[in-house]
Amino acid sequence: MTAATNAIESYCTFTLASDVTAGGLPSEEQISKDLEDNDPKVKRHALKAAIMAMLSGEAMPRILMQVIRYCINTHDKPLKKLSMLYWEAVPKYQEPTSEELLCASTGGPSVQRKLLPEMILVCNALMNDLKHPNEYVRGSMLRFLCKVKDEEILGPLIPSIKECLQHRHPYVRKNAAMAIFHAHKIAGENLIPDAPELVEAFLLTETDIGARRNAFLMLFNQAEELAIKFLADNMDDVAKYGDGFALLVLELTRRVCRRDPNQKSRFVRVLLEMLSSNSPAVSYEAAWTLVSLSNAPTAIRAAALTYTALLNSQNDNNVKMIVLERLEEVKKNHTKILQEMLMDILRALSSPNPDICKKVLDVVMDIVNSRNVVDVVNILKREVSKTADDEGTNEAKGAVYRNMLIRAVHGCAVRFPNVAEIVVHTLMDFLSTDGGVQVIVLVRAIIEQYPPMRPSILPKLMSSLEDITNNNVMCVCLWILGEYCETADTLVEAFERITSELGEPPFLMDMGEKIAQDKAIADAAAVPKMVSKNVVLADGTYATQTSYTEKPREVQDNTPNLRKMIVAGDVFIGSVVSSSLTKLCLRASDLSSVIEAPQQKSMVLKSLLIMCAIVKMAELTVSAQKSSLSDCTDRITMCCRALLDPKASAILKTTLLTTGKSTFCEFLKVLKEKETNENKTKEVSIPTVQADDLIHFRQLRSNAASTGDLDLDDGSDLARATGFSDGSSLLNSELNHVYQLSGFADPVYAEALVTVHDYDISLEILVINRTPNTLSNLTVELSTMGDMKIVERPQSQTIGPLDQVTLRASFKVSSTETGHIFGTIVYEDSSTKEKGYINLNDIHMDIMDYVRPALCTDEVFRSMWAEFEWENKVAISTSITNLFQFLDHIVDSTNMRCLTPQNENDKSNFLAANLYARSVFGEDALVNVSVEKNDDKDGKLSGYIRIRSKTQGIALSLGDRVTTVQKDLPTVNAQ
Repeated sequence: MTAATNAIESYCTFTLASDVTAGGLPSEEQISKDLEDNDPKVKRHALKAAIMAMLSGEAMPRILMQVIRYCINTHDKPLKKLSMLYWEAVPKYQEPTSEELLCASTGGPSVQRKLLPEMILVCNALMNDLKHPNEYVRGSMLRFLCKVKDEEILGPLIPSIKECLQHRHPYVRKNAAMAIFHAHKIAGENLIPDAPELVEAFLLTETDIGARRNAFLMLFNQAEELAIKFLADNMDDVAKYGDGFALLVLELTRRVCRRDPNQKSRFVRVLLEMLSSNSPAVSYEAAWTLVSLSNAPTAIRAAALTYTALLNSQNDNNVKMIVLERLEEVKKNHTKILQEMLMDILRALSSPNPDICKKVLDVVMDIVNSRNVVDVVNILKREVSKTADDEGTNEAKGAVYRNMLIRAVHGCAVRFPNVAEIVVHTLMDFLSTDGGVQVIVLVRAIIEQYPPMRPSILPKLMSSLEDITNNNVMCVCLWILGEYCETADTLVEAFERITSELGEPPFLMDMGEKIAQDKAIADAAAVPKMVSKNVVLADGTYATQTSYTEKPREVQDNTPNLRKMIVAGDVFIGSVVSSSLTKLCLRASDLSSVIEAPQQKSMVLKSLLIMCAIVKMAELTVSAQKSSLSDCTDRITMCCRALLDPKASAILKTTLLTTGKSTFCEFLKVLKEKETNENKTKEVSIPTVQADDLIHFRQLRSNAASTGDLDLDDGSDLARATGFSDGSSLLNSELNHVYQLSGFADPVYAEALVTVHDYDISLEILVINRTPNTLSNLTVELSTMGDMKIVERPQSQTIGPLDQVTLRASFKVSSTETGHIFGTIVYEDSSTKEKGYINLNDIHMDIMDYVRPALCTDEVFRSMWAEFEWENKVAISTSITNLFQFLDHIVDSTNMRCLTPQNENDKSNFLAANLYARSVFGEDALVNVSVEKNDDKDGKLSGYIRIRSKTQGIALSLGDRVTTVQKDLPTVNAQ
């Protein structure tokens, strides 16, 4: 171990409440006087003040002898506890002189630490407590000794610690075993040369669970062979030794098998026994260890069964998520084994947490095959039906969960055509719910990919038309009817259904009708209902408050939903209706042998009247889609010309009837190829081996035999968790987060390494004394601006000439609002007794440390865009002249994910894309990029980047980031 450079930093392992600091800490003289008082409360307050002062950097040398005289032999338990904390924090060695430090820095002998003479009295008092008749006093003292790191103090106490191993009370024996473990770890065989043998003998006779666990922990770390020997001799009794002992056995198993894989067979038996442990922690660790040690199907199956049992028996959502992560790792290499317990995994869908359900579906959907797909789909259908029945009881899960189930069913239907017919009719009952968009997208894909199913789907879709209330669902439904109604019966029925839902033109609401409707809504909401609740008055008493309220009743309105949408001013639905009616009329002209000419003319006439009424509605109705009036007029005019002008009909007929369907077919192919490529990317793993690595032959069973695909090395787990697979990337990341705080010409140079981990920020401040004098009471005083709070401040230090020290500080962050850390270095020159001040440079916290790319559907993005109220609009000003290059730069610089698929072969001069990210605090960040390439301005890009969020901080911070990355760009030519 390296020598302690500072007593407070080395020995302090606790914090105290700052109740004694109200009004400032008392002086050293006042504390010394209060310690002489006979009242234990006054002594406790004074001793706590002394500890707080030492934690703040004050030396207080006079207090040590006062504590020894008036507090060391007290019978007051809180005061005795504070005395132990004082022994932990007090400097135990004499401070070296400046001459000794200067001599050591110039190549002379190193500074020798000298124990304070007063510590002899302290050791005597500690020994008395180790022999105290009260077992809890002994146990507390043994626990305190586990924090002492000085051989000079521990040495005289070793015989007393050994005697405590034979004490009658298990609390004393348990802590005595830990004290021996600590002393042997600190000093090795210098203090207790026979510690392993002593603990082994103690372990053989011990009956207490806690004491046995601590003794085995000592052997596990200090004498591994003795621990393995004890485990082999007591293999049958491991289950009786408690959970803590079992977890140590599992840790021992991983350590031994990591070093020597041939030892696996010695631990397989105990691992299989621990799988059935009553403790969830033990069974989980045993399953993970078994998977790590063996790839045998029997072992993997036993571990997977344990994982599944934990998944369905534990109520903690965090436990469920961890188990699902492990099942996902097992799925990568043992898919067939997980397929056997697929139904058990699906039982976890009963969890009320949507995140758990999403993770379950992610695990299950990849292992569905042709044998179990029918059972899986039946379960998913049953769950979808439950969401409709439980909609009022579980609002948080209902809508999100239903969308996840529908997407899962969609994936099964696309991969396994034989189940498409089973699910599509059931899901079409949910077209009128909030998951209707997902359902209609599934129906649209199935009706295109499986033509034999069209005769059964189209009538169901027509009958559901009157129940649809969502505008987007209605648009897709009308498009399907216009594209796929090809027979005479379905064509006529679809036309009649659409026109009956539209009603007779005009599609305008007169003022009288609007006033009557508003009055009916107001009357329905005016009926009162008595509600009583308890309230707290201003004086703190309770009272009952009665109010009258009632949920508004729905107004009876028999107007069809499609007509409501048109009358409300939805121009886009009007254009879709016009296009669908035009397609139906054009197809009817091709079926002249079945559909008579008068009927065809009637259909054309009715369609023209409806289209003219829609244009009139778009001109007169004030709505949010008023800006789309010109597009709607042009599209409906084209449809009218296709029905009235034979020449226009000949030109447009092929485009209207076949181009849309073929384009959608190509779109489905692109989606399928994209999904296939993503699956290949997930499956392909690049082997990380070197050219000179050894080749391991499994048949030869060498000492370097494979230990399984999961690494047992904790260091590898840490590397995977932090995302750094090698040292170079970690070093580069650290260098990017180093901030220079002071100048090279300052007497004290300081720089800080900033590490951000979710809500926590830690600073490692390197302070270098560049003067030939000793600097005492050097303090780095830090302050923050923004949503940051200081959790741990740097301690005061004394730095020798040309010496350096590393200080640490930690902060808590509550939001992504831009934050600043600033401060000052204050010190005192020991030679001149002059105080110095150095103002530090600010540390600007980057928002990119908190933002993570995320994924969401287009529907969720639109709903959040309409809901979020904070918007930041940034004008585009860049030297990049290529649209896609600019988009890629924005995505990389803001750490966001592009939700809009882009085709780089597109030669358009305009680009629009949606970006999405989520902060570690759960805040959503939405970005819309609208950029245009101007030919009249030397090909420069113009446009706006709009940022929306629920909170102001992330919108402003992200806007500043976008502005900065644009200004710092070099000149880049278009490709």
